[in-house]
Amino acid sequence: MTSDDKQKNLELLQVTAGMSANQRLVVMLYALHPTDRAGAVVETAANLAALVGMSAPVFSRTRKQVIESGWLEETDRLAHIRYYRLSPKALGENVVVPLRRAT
Repeated sequence: MTSDDKQKNLELLQVTAGMSANQRLVVMLYALHPTDRAGAVVETAANLAALVGMSAPVFSRTRKQVIESGWLEETDRLAHIRYYRLSPKALGENVVVPLRRAT
């Protein structure tokens, strides 16, 4: 992990300060877990829950709250398994494209 990555994770901890402990844990798990090329964490909810010591139902409920608040977004679905990644909001990316006047 580079110094820039550490700084981004510290900033993510700061901006999630108003969230519950479980919500912050889910956000940080998605921030720190290995991802595919699209930025998705390709792991089942049960495995992620076990990784952080949460029951699967609590993890799923908490992840749903985090999704609804805009911190995670679905990237892919394989049968009944959904994969998520941090949203641009969580990454601090500017998702608004400035308009230019046509010439």
